[in-house]
Amino acid sequence: MDSINKQQPEDNFENLEGNQAWHKMKEMAEDASSCFFCSNIKTGLPFSTRPMSPQKIDDNGDLWFLSAKDSHKNQDIKQDPMVQLLFQGSAYSDFLNVYGIAEISEDKEKIDELWEPILKTWFTEGKDDPRISVIKVTPTQGYYWDNKHGNAIAFVKQVAGAIVGQTLDDSIEGKLEV
Repeated sequence: MDSINKQQPEDNFENLEGNQAWHKMKEMAEDASSCFFCSNIKTGLPFSTRPMSPQKIDDNGDLWFLSAKDSHKNQDIKQDPMVQLLFQGSAYSDFLNVYGIAEISEDKEKIDELWEPILKTWFTEGKDDPRISVIKVTPTQGYYWDNKHGNAIAFVKQVAGAIVGQTLDDSIEGKLEV
């Protein structure tokens, strides 16, 4: 059986490396604004997953989160720093899978930089709450699924393809080697 990608009238696969990969990863992660943060991924057992929002994605491509020191996530990272982040920007595109290495710190300057008042929901004593830790995830590789020309054109191509019975998908996908 042929892959649907072989039915495409145009190329829809592009691997990105280096700065292009960093830029694509940062753009897609910022557009999505939240992800599933997966830890305990190398044990062969079901991994641990929870929704999280990165507080910042810096120009190096590192993703920064605030987390409770006593959380299961922090315990998992202490045992194995390899993590997976799964982003979805919209119902139709902007899917991003990132593997990376997580590092936990208690850097007060970074906590001040990342702090937002809404976080008081989880850290009731504010940015000086003794339970706050910083998680930095440095991506090692990823994979993306996106569209080339935006959601409106992708939708029009899907409708036209359905009418004429041809695969007219505006998707683009590929590996992100950082």
